[in-house]
Amino acid sequence: MGGRLREVLRGLVPRVIEHSRLDFRVEEKLRSMGLCGSKAIVLGLGKASVQMTRGALSCVEPSGGVVVTLRGLEERVEGLEVLGASHPVPDESSLRAAEALLEWARSAGAGDLVIVLVSGGGSALAEKPLDPLTLDDVKSTVRLLLRSGASIHEMNTVRKHISAIKGGRLAAAAHPARLVGLYASDVPGDRLDVIASGPTVPDPTTFEDALQVLRKYGLLGEVPRPVVELLERGARGMVEETPKPGDPRLARASNELVAANMDVLRGLTEDLRGMGFDTVILTSRLEGESREVGRALASITLEALERGVPVEPPAAIIAGGETTVKVKGGGVGGRNLELAASWALAVAYWNPEAPAAMLAMDTDGIDGSSPAAGAIVEPSMVEEARSMGLSFQDALDSNDTYTLLKKLGATIETGPTGTNLNSVAVILVSREVR
Repeated sequence: MGGRLREVLRGLVPRVIEHSRLDFRVEEKLRSMGLCGSKAIVLGLGKASVQMTRGALSCVEPSGGVVVTLRGLEERVEGLEVLGASHPVPDESSLRAAEALLEWARSAGAGDLVIVLVSGGGSALAEKPLDPLTLDDVKSTVRLLLRSGASIHEMNTVRKHISAIKGGRLAAAAHPARLVGLYASDVPGDRLDVIASGPTVPDPTTFEDALQVLRKYGLLGEVPRPVVELLERGARGMVEETPKPGDPRLARASNELVAANMDVLRGLTEDLRGMGFDTVILTSRLEGESREVGRALASITLEALERGVPVEPPAAIIAGGETTVKVKGGGVGGRNLELAASWALAVAYWNPEAPAAMLAMDTDGIDGSSPAAGAIVEPSMVEEARSMGLSFQDALDSNDTYTLLKKLGATIETGPTGTNLNSVAVILVSREVR
């Protein structure tokens, strides 16, 4: 089985994408809420917005609206405008998208139903800076946060407090209409207020929390001064906070989780059991620096191989979530590529020929600054790279894991998938020699 592990993992890639589908989940949720047949303003926001919208339109009749998706993924949707915008850093297209969403929200009256379909990536795809900030202020802040190693929870705490659409402000704009927000989670813990910065969800974080994030990562002196001044004035009560739980403007807004990373992990579990693997799901909440998490997963892999703990080979160790990368080099890479490279390097240190392989990929098909979704690696690739004059450690140090793994034929390149339920890691272990 050892020699087949990479092939098995490669065959799982389309299964990851299939388990991440959102159209049927949206339809099922609306049906369970008794909304099928209703007429509604439909607003979509995020990398999976088109797929989610198609699910909604199989159930409700649109009276208008707009769908905001990743530039290049625009598709015609009957009765709705579709806009492409920028990710991971907002630009002018993101500003136009936010204004279109807010305009439709404000147009709704007390007798209207507004359905908002939210998925990961929405924080960048739709942005309207809070006065007096400029788009350049926001762009600079986002770039610094992306390179800092801040978690998505921390990053979006800041984003919510420099934006006129995030942190429940889109829902406030739609008051007094009835609003239903349906969320597909791409964040560890599946908190609705964090997904796409929670545009329709009451925000439990504060201006002071945002300042604490900047302090933690040493960014107070690096982000544009108007951003710091806005947050400081907000912390002193001189700028209106984001809508909080109990805000009357959100009284007619309800929000539901439609799908999450655990749905993908459970689907993969069934697939792998059908192939004869024993399986264990470690968590859907992986967080932390990618290379550190990679080393931790390597330790679990070695325990399984040597002691049958937490699962006896042949087995699959499954996890999901969103790790982070503190960017120090100028290479091309992503969180999953670094996770995979770190895992392979750590396992190879103890057992270069370990009968194990790892798949690490993002369900949206885009990993960091690379064109890859992720990679499939084996410990033996560390020596293979060395024989080619390449180094896993050097690639990690320069954040250039895509270049390394591409040369080794290890990358997975699906292109954007139109869905987004966070990242997945599957480790296969065998008792047999590779």
